[in-house]
Amino acid sequence: MPAGKRWTDDVVVALARAVQRRVVAASPSGRARWARMVGRLMWAAGKRRRHVAVANLGYAFPEKSEAERTEIARRSAMHFGGSVVDFMCAAGWTLESLLADATVEGKEHLDEAFAGGKGVLLITGHLGNWERMAAYLSLSGVDLTVIIRDANQEGVNEMVNDMRRASGTKVLPRGDAARPIITTLRKNGMIGILPDQNSEEVFVPFFGQPAGTVLGPGVIRDRTGAAVLPAACFHLGEGKFVIKFYPLLQPVDLPEGKKGEGLMLAVNRWLESAIREHPEQWLWMHDRWRAAKQRGLVQ
Repeated sequence: MPAGKRWTDDVVVALARAVQRRVVAASPSGRARWARMVGRLMWAAGKRRRHVAVANLGYAFPEKSEAERTEIARRSAMHFGGSVVDFMCAAGWTLESLLADATVEGKEHLDEAFAGGKGVLLITGHLGNWERMAAYLSLSGVDLTVIIRDANQEGVNEMVNDMRRASGTKVLPRGDAARPIITTLRKNGMIGILPDQNSEEVFVPFFGQPAGTVLGPGVIRDRTGAAVLPAACFHLGEGKFVIKFYPLLQPVDLPEGKKGEGLMLAVNRWLESAIREHPEQWLWMHDRWRAAKQRGLVQ
């Protein structure tokens, strides 16, 4: 790593750890103030991201006015500010503390997924408080490995992954994933994947618009026969959450298409329906339709 980048990385990590110490030591009302502050900072500092968010909401909700879309985008930034602050306390999470703050719905779908004996692909998105859901599963005794995209700063990346590992969740960088994924699924373990970000592998409808979508989960499911379990953890306000497991997904039967595309169509349909439940809790600031725009598939 170049010296300048290393210095920047060290400064960012030092600041993040300093804030984390303050957040962990704060009262619930103090953490709420931190959450609002971080959310406002995300909204105020991310001018380009604000434009992306409002444009994305235009694709998803063309019937809404620009003012309505801007308000959803603002609330999304506030939500993710709160999620960051919440996750800073992850090292102190226990199964008891998580269940004190959350209800669990659809556990029969989780049980059904493992009953197949071929492993489970847990599908969620940058939606709600996904880190809480991962911690709940790991602390419940599930052998969970999450596939992650490394952060730009190495130190930040390690800090975040240490917080994930605190609950027993295993972390696997996306580029090193193929063999460990197969091994975990053959042991009837669970692989967590967030397939809701821009890709160029295949273009699958999402909110009625072609969106560049990864094929990996579909290919893995075809190869292993693993159950595909969609799930989300939503914030209900005032420190309360709901962890929801949905019915298992099956590939859509496509007469033509790439291997795995049928499942990814089902995944995008589920993601869309889950986002509609709480649109302010999805990461609209990510340029989800970037590849589709570059190809002229959306305007």
